[in-house]
Amino acid sequence: MSDQRLPALDRRRAGVLLHLGSLEAPLGRGGRAFIDWLAEAGFSVWQFLPLGPTGADRSPYFARSDFAGNTDFLDPAPLVEALPEEHAQFAEATWNWLDDYALFEVLSAQLGGRPWWSWPEALRDREPAALERLRRGHAADIERIRLGQFAFFIQWRRLREYAHSRGVRLFGDLPFYVGPMSAETWMYREQFQLDATGRASAVAGVPPDYFSENGQVWGNPLYDWQTLQRERFAYWRARVEAQLARVDVLRIDHFRAFAAHWAVPAGAADARGGQWCATPGRELLTILRDETGDLPIVAEDLGLITEDVVALRRDFGLPGMRVLQFAFDGSPDNPHLPHRIDADCVVYTGTHDNDTTAGWYHGLDASAREYVDRVMGFGPDAMPEALARAALDSAATLAVIPAQDLLGLGSEARLNIPGTQRPQNWRWQLPAGALTGPLAAHWAEINWQCERA
Repeated sequence: MSDQRLPALDRRRAGVLLHLGSLEAPLGRGGRAFIDWLAEAGFSVWQFLPLGPTGADRSPYFARSDFAGNTDFLDPAPLVEALPEEHAQFAEATWNWLDDYALFEVLSAQLGGRPWWSWPEALRDREPAALERLRRGHAADIERIRLGQFAFFIQWRRLREYAHSRGVRLFGDLPFYVGPMSAETWMYREQFQLDATGRASAVAGVPPDYFSENGQVWGNPLYDWQTLQRERFAYWRARVEAQLARVDVLRIDHFRAFAAHWAVPAGAADARGGQWCATPGRELLTILRDETGDLPIVAEDLGLITEDVVALRRDFGLPGMRVLQFAFDGSPDNPHLPHRIDADCVVYTGTHDNDTTAGWYHGLDASAREYVDRVMGFGPDAMPEALARAALDSAATLAVIPAQDLLGLGSEARLNIPGTQRPQNWRWQLPAGALTGPLAAHWAEINWQCERA
């Protein structure tokens, strides 16, 4: 059984963005049915959000582990049992994180979900005798978690094989930062800017931008880049390697932090008091390129992007991102305008952080809508398909349309509003039966016209 990546940016392709959490049984029946629809509709890329287990807020960008898979995605009725040799392959793929991840989840459950820096000192600080007592006393719970990860490993492999058999590439996502309440911050405390108790001394965020006038405080602990450099970025290399073992191409969220990151003092009310700090990203990317050969990575370069970020992306030959919803500010130099998009990028109507295109368009005031119609050359009845057609017809090598836009859904189908804790975030579900044969035929014709099928 091969885990070989297939090229995803080798020709003009079309993809669909759909979070696995929006599907029923995504690692089994639901995922295969979606792949079948993609192939029928002329799409050859499935882009999804990070795959790690999440907390109560369900945010895939605040995962409890980058290495573990979210077992909520499992199909309880898998079609094929594991092959004998896959047990050894699973052990080889997980030797450096699975035992500690299982301990982390058991401890979290035993201690009522409290953050690990508030655990009893012996467990917080990973004293060997305390962890050994935990292993002996909770062997059954630990084994249950291990079996869940084994099921994820097997079902993911089957899903990937099925996608490849239908000509569909898998496009993953890796957050730049890890969640504060994660197995990795507990396991690798020295890799982060944490105090003696494990609390973050400074956290990640972004300055004021399109999404927020006060900026955003994400709360993720910052990396200790000096420690990472001394170890030749072993931790980051392991993160990327683990994801590339699952997908054909990988988006790295918040790519601009490879050039410089926004450091916010812990406890700050908002991000305005942060400051830019240099990141040794060029050194890290060089090592990653040397190890992977081709760097099958897409750079999420949205927001406040400076020339050093542009240079870094181009020097490593990484495609950037363009979002058509950002194109209509009136500037003729706006890089998101359809006619200004070149091949060296992935173009979207919107991302998981945007409103649906229908919701965005109808939320504009009348003059803004008229401006969009004039630039696009379509009437209001053509939206949101007009924007999707513009993405597919652009010069971008890969055009990705969120599933909500293929269905023409409004703001009720929005997946996330950044910087909010609204209960609806990350919970949208693909309506049963929405992806029909006639809809596939419709988009197959458009993809053929745009030379992407």
